[in-house]
Amino acid sequence: MTELQRVLAQVLEHLRANRWTEAHNLVQTDNSPLSNWLHGIVHIQEGDLEDAQYWYDQAHRNFRSRGTLAEEMERFEAELLPNQ
Repeated sequence: MTELQRVLAQVLEHLRANRWTEAHNLVQTDNSPLSNWLHGIVHIQEGDLEDAQYWYDQAHRNFRSRGTLAEEMERFEAELLPNQ
C-alpha cells in the first residue's frame, strides 16, 4: 500500500466514524484525482453539495451520476484498493 493509499484509507475511516473535520483536514493534503474524488465525498457527507460537485469536477467524475454516500464510499474503496 502506498503512502497516498494509507492516507486516503484513513480518511475513509474518519468518514465512517462521522469524524468529518478530521476527514476533511486529512483529504486536503493531496491533490490527486483520487483525493479530489474523496474530498467530494466528504462534502456529500457534510451536506455541502455545491463544494462536492466542485471536487467531483476536479476528479473528472460525473457528480450527477453518483450513488448514495454509502455507494460512493464503497466505489471509492474498491478503486483505492482494487486487489483487496
